[in-house]
Amino acid sequence: MNQNHPGSTVNRLSAENVTLAYDQRVIAEQLSVEIPDHSFTVIVGPNACGKSTLLRALSRMLKPSRGRVLLDGQVIQSLPAKKVARTLGLLPQSSIAPDGITVADLVGRGRYPHQGILRQWSAEDERVVQESMARTGVAELADRYVDELSGGQRQRVWIAMALAQQTPLLLLDEPTTYLDIQHQIDVLDLCAELHEEQGRTLVAVLHDLNHAARYATHLIALKGGEVIAQGAPNDIVTAALVEEVFGLRCQVIDDPQTGTPLVVPAARTARGRVKRAVATEAS
Repeated sequence: MNQNHPGSTVNRLSAENVTLAYDQRVIAEQLSVEIPDHSFTVIVGPNACGKSTLLRALSRMLKPSRGRVLLDGQVIQSLPAKKVARTLGLLPQSSIAPDGITVADLVGRGRYPHQGILRQWSAEDERVVQESMARTGVAELADRYVDELSGGQRQRVWIAMALAQQTPLLLLDEPTTYLDIQHQIDVLDLCAELHEEQGRTLVAVLHDLNHAARYATHLIALKGGEVIAQGAPNDIVTAALVEEVFGLRCQVIDDPQTGTPLVVPAARTARGRVKRAVATEAS
């Protein structure tokens, strides 16, 4: 619930009729979404559909050319940067660390929003940094330089920094990029724990639809800058939706481990027959 207005049912983070563009290239028009409080919301869709652009707008990194993004009922651009940073953390798709910085120092930068003229580094800051590194499996890398790590290790360090920020809202743009399958699951398990055990609201962009369906409590499917469907994965993930959004023929079955939707692509021969039939009709 909106913490600034007790009793209100308005969600803390939303976009209202936003037009999102880079220079003159419009990515989305009249796009509206509400992020349910205390949800693990996952945004899915084909490449270039506006997933990361929407996340950038929700995090204040991209100002809509029309419409508005609201955080706690206020236009996010109108809020002081430090207030936003204490409320909303962001893990961008591509992050570049300063040269010569150690893992511990980079994770420690997540504590910046909590610093002030009268409040400097504290034992609590140190505890949070150590805990964040431990939870992401990078504690043993604390004294290593970030630029000498593998891509997967760096990704986990950036996630640790985002955790150290300790925000009630956490936005992650493709957090499983560069990670092998074990570490992908580790990161998504961690996200689920933050959501379930700490009540944090998470918003993530994921490419893997099966991962999204397994972990999300709320799913937003985008195509061409428009919301095609949104809701609980069990309610919206169907073969028809997957074909509409991704252009993929498939069967959707119950995941034998979780009972969540599991997308099984049609065999190559079956998909080939459909493509040939469509080509024949077009000619």
